[in-house]
Amino acid sequence: MPTTKTMPAPRQEPPSSMPRKCLLATVALGGILVTQDASAIELGTPAQTHPFRSAQNFALEIRVSPYYPAVDDEPGLRGTPFKDRFGDNPRIALGLEFDWQTFRIPYVGTIGPGIGASIVNMSRPAVTVSGRPSGDEYGLSIYPMYLSAVLRADTFWRGLGFPLVPYAKLGLAVGFWRATNAAGTSDATLPGETRAVPGRGMSFGTHMAGGLAFPLDAIDSGASRNMDNFLGINNTYVYGEYYWLNLNGLGQSSALYVGTATWAAGLAFEF
Repeated sequence: MPTTKTMPAPRQEPPSSMPRKCLLATVALGGILVTQDASAIELGTPAQTHPFRSAQNFALEIRVSPYYPAVDDEPGLRGTPFKDRFGDNPRIALGLEFDWQTFRIPYVGTIGPGIGASIVNMSRPAVTVSGRPSGDEYGLSIYPMYLSAVLRADTFWRGLGFPLVPYAKLGLAVGFWRATNAAGTSDATLPGETRAVPGRGMSFGTHMAGGLAFPLDAIDSGASRNMDNFLGINNTYVYGEYYWLNLNGLGQSSALYVGTATWAAGLAFEF
């Protein structure tokens, strides 16, 4: 009798192995995509040109500058009373500035209002008419503040990768000041007057500045991305600027000239 050959039945995978294979395929595909994305970042493709960044709306500056008030530049002033009392060495002013980057101008940068404040103190032992120490001490404290429009031309850095950000500031300012001695606020009686002039006041004026900032992101972009992810800080800069505080009594009949023209340096953070 002819022999009947029986064909082996096709092997079937256990039902439980099918989801496992699908999962492995998905993981493998995901690994390929991640590898391709990492390669794109390394090769400078658009994935690197437009990395993830959190929203950027503000800037904060920490400032330090030498400060020598223009008290002796007041017209009609006899002699140099400030230099005679405090010498000709500048003091150190410490300050902060907060900017709201309200608008972004295409191919230029950000513009918006900024407010800044500083403090500078100076003191010196008082002397008698003969030049001997009197045991007293007099001082002058100045608190300059300003409100300015701030333009930061960051297109060179954001668009071209050139690590310099020029900026300019223009606005109004006021300087609060207080003259003191060992007893507190120092009042003075001017010649021909019987009323003491208070040893404190304010002087209005204008504020202008121009400077350059260097982004530290250019040195370590990885640390910059980490700061953005964890703290929301987009950029960190070191900067230097030259500024003018013309606190010469804008709109005032008489005012103490407590402004200055000098440079400042510090750190800036955009977030």
